[in-house]
Amino acid sequence: MMDPTTDNGPAGDPGPNGDKGSDRDSRDARASLEALRAEISKAVVGQDPAVTGLVVALLCRGHVLLEGVPGVAKTLLIRALAASLELDTKRVQFTPDLMPSDVTGSLVYDARTTEFSFQPGPVFTNLLLADEINRTPPKTQSSLLEAMEERQVTVDGTPRPLPEPFLVAATQNPVEYEGTYPLPEAQLDRFLLKLTVPLPSRQDEIDVLTRHADGFDPRDLRAAGVRPVAGPADLEAARAAVAKTSISPEITAYVVDVCRATRDSPSLTLGVSPRGATALLSTARAWAWLTGRDYVIPDDVKALAPPTLRHRVQLRPEAEMEGVTADSVINAILAQVPVPR
Repeated sequence: MMDPTTDNGPAGDPGPNGDKGSDRDSRDARASLEALRAEISKAVVGQDPAVTGLVVALLCRGHVLLEGVPGVAKTLLIRALAASLELDTKRVQFTPDLMPSDVTGSLVYDARTTEFSFQPGPVFTNLLLADEINRTPPKTQSSLLEAMEERQVTVDGTPRPLPEPFLVAATQNPVEYEGTYPLPEAQLDRFLLKLTVPLPSRQDEIDVLTRHADGFDPRDLRAAGVRPVAGPADLEAARAAVAKTSISPEITAYVVDVCRATRDSPSLTLGVSPRGATALLSTARAWAWLTGRDYVIPDDVKALAPPTLRHRVQLRPEAEMEGVTADSVINAILAQVPVPR
């Protein structure tokens, strides 16, 4: 399985039509996103796949769920992303007593005007950090469903659009931990990517401790040198360039075959929906552009299949007891489905 942080080819590779690749605007947009990844690395060590996933989500107008044990820099990673972007950001700490109106906002009575006025909640922002989202009950989790899918919030029958761009970056502890509520399938399906944040390698952990010994303070990213390096205009230029990245009919069919194979897997009770297939095509396209190509190849699909699909499938109980994981099923399917030439 290919690592999404590994380049697939030099920037400016000629596409299938023999052109010279990206124009100047596309190159500038790609450079701004590369600078974004470099800026995040000033605060976070050794989580390159997660950083890449966040950038892919920005390009695809998608949302991201980061899962990992406490203390692996999930929240720091998103805070570093926010500090590197010229976007409005807000944070919600999800707790068992959090109410839906605490996220979306509510109508408040104004005694001076004897009228109700809408007070927007923290969801009205560009980048929402939903910290420990699975520590709040499903009722409050569901308050984000409309916001994540429709980019709006309806209160008292009135829909209110959210700012553009809008991204939910959520963190969660593994469901085996105490005090967690598993996210329902409908909620999980709203996330474009589910990124696993593992424990660091020995050398990365040494680097983390060295930074702290040298005075790094994760609560003060400005002091660590993290600065805004990209804004809404850069994102729009990048998204426009991604939209021009060509996808052959063979690649589209390959994505469909991979997703349909999950529905026939004996290890799964729930396979990937057409929405998941659309998400995989979108993320593969964004990754192809990030690596400097204006066309998608099968390796792009293979690279983004695990983070795009792992939360959209459901294992059979007997498969879980045997130690089977969603990633192992997806990797087995990628090994079996014929690759277009």
